[in-house]
Amino acid sequence: MHVPGRPDDGVPAIRRHPLRKVLCAALMLGLPALSAHAAISQLPEQQSDLTSLSLEELGNIQITSVSKKPERLADAAASVFVITADDIRRSGARTLPEALRLAPNLQVAEASATGYAISARGMNGSNNSAPNKLLVLVDGRSVYSPLFSGVFWDAQEVMLEDVERIEVISGPGGTLWGVNAVNGVINIITRSAADTHGALLTTSVGNEGYDAGFRYGGSLGTDGNYRLYAKHTHWDRGETPDGNPVDDAGHRTQVGFRTDWRHGSDSLMLKGNLYDGSEQQPAPGAVSINGLNLALGDVSNSGANLTARWNRALAAGGSLDLQAYYDHTRRIVPPLFGERLDILDVQLQHSLRPLGRHSLVWGVNARQSRDRVENRTPYFAFLPARMRQHWTSLFAQDEVALAPRLRLTLGARLERNDYTGDEFLPNVRLAWKASPNHLFWTAVSRTVRAPSRLDRDVYVPAMPPYLLDGGDPVRSEVAKVYELGYRGQPTPRLSWSATIFRNDYDHLRTQEIGPSLTYIYFGSLMEGQANGIEWWGSFQAARNWRLSAGFSALDEDFRLKPGSNDVAGPGMKGLDPSNTWQLRSSWNLGSKGQLDVGLRHVGRLAQDEVPAYTAVDARLGWALAPGAEISLTGRNLSGGHGEYRARDLRREIGRTVILALAWAM
Repeated sequence: MHVPGRPDDGVPAIRRHPLRKVLCAALMLGLPALSAHAAISQLPEQQSDLTSLSLEELGNIQITSVSKKPERLADAAASVFVITADDIRRSGARTLPEALRLAPNLQVAEASATGYAISARGMNGSNNSAPNKLLVLVDGRSVYSPLFSGVFWDAQEVMLEDVERIEVISGPGGTLWGVNAVNGVINIITRSAADTHGALLTTSVGNEGYDAGFRYGGSLGTDGNYRLYAKHTHWDRGETPDGNPVDDAGHRTQVGFRTDWRHGSDSLMLKGNLYDGSEQQPAPGAVSINGLNLALGDVSNSGANLTARWNRALAAGGSLDLQAYYDHTRRIVPPLFGERLDILDVQLQHSLRPLGRHSLVWGVNARQSRDRVENRTPYFAFLPARMRQHWTSLFAQDEVALAPRLRLTLGARLERNDYTGDEFLPNVRLAWKASPNHLFWTAVSRTVRAPSRLDRDVYVPAMPPYLLDGGDPVRSEVAKVYELGYRGQPTPRLSWSATIFRNDYDHLRTQEIGPSLTYIYFGSLMEGQANGIEWWGSFQAARNWRLSAGFSALDEDFRLKPGSNDVAGPGMKGLDPSNTWQLRSSWNLGSKGQLDVGLRHVGRLAQDEVPAYTAVDARLGWALAPGAEISLTGRNLSGGHGEYRARDLRREIGRTVILALAWAM
């Protein structure tokens, strides 16, 4: 039977349209999350050695991401994993995404030299869009892009030598952090300038590139401290599993500073960064339309940001925090578009002194962006090209001591955005400290991902009649999350944490075929569930030897709602592995040497038929003299593997050897 508007072969006309390749290229090439490459090497005396700290001392690490106030990791009623500065150094990580592989509650998939898909609890990409349900912060500055609600990892960089810790929360954080903190929060916290005096020179070279960095810090009068840094990175292009070149080479230069002042009960932090980089776009390399080839040139990205934070310690344990940041980015993705984005964000937070059994924190936040897109081809456009967006929110959270060992946390956030209006983000947590070394907790939360410009404002071609006719029907994606967890230290030599969870999703984004079968549009006609477990622990095998392990399992099911014809949508679960696990060994070789070996496994991705892989990493570090360290790192010593994308486009991640030197002066 022949249907009007449909060829006799049964393929909708929209699927056969010559501009379909433009749509796919636009959504795949310009917008996925990208990595940042940098030199990584830290000195032993700069950080306390993890094997010299007892497991109890590690549990006493102060974190702030769960409740927006300092608390012991052992008392945090959430699925949170802390990557310490020593973890980063001993792993030999050279980039932020490489450091994030240390968190067993994250999925990190490398698509190209600068292209990473990073998520928690699944949802690692869908409908040609990069992961968009993970909120990432750098010293309080949110780095998600309003263009697609995800993170351009090539535009986010820190000098890893200066990182104090990375707090990774898997699970919702919307009450305290706002929309887009759906499946997790990554909070990257750098050290105070008071802790980075003197000069530090780092350099590393390997078979995939090289890098170098320099930092200098000192005092500013009697109450202040500062540090300055500069770093440059170059990375080489890779190859596909079949030996064909992957055009993903590039370079990046970044400079920055941080100052800290403390006087009496007041403290002030001011930091800024300036960066410029360029990288090739990996295959397919060109889009062909009716014989016209549109070459995909190098992506250029540059920007500057400035963050200021003032804190006053109030009487009886209260505090007042005021933070503001400005972020300017410029990104050019030839031949499709260029973007200039300016974001101004101001937030005020007040932690009240304890009032009887109550401990209350509340705050307000205002955020504004100015987005100017240069649509460079008649075949693809963001419309309108210029847009201003506003976000405002008010949140409050109260921790109630129901009994000496029983705490109830009630919180809610009301946030408004220009696309969907008001969003309500409540959270309830109950924590029972069964004994000083055992914590049981449970939580129920509602969180959302608000639409981005990629959801609402994309058109192909740039003028009607459209092949892709925007996404006015797109609603906020909603997740209702139920969690049950445990964190404890059964013996002085063993600590572990476990969480089981269920995520109920609604209004997930879909690609729908219009009634005339000649165009598509974005809708919100999919729902689903994700059930899983996360587990990790540490064992002190000997005084100078520690073992760490982690495991996660995930089962997803997505279903189309009545009226949807997006047959590909439910298949997005194929971008998530059903299980991952890792094992790390940290061994001190006397007073000068350290040997670290890591084993990590990631299950297969059904979409694009990415096989499961097991990788072996190792690092040998040696103190040449006080203040000088040399290290040799081997990655993927077990052989090459792919992690993301179809085979003919996939970067084969092979064996890598890196020689690094760090010298503190």
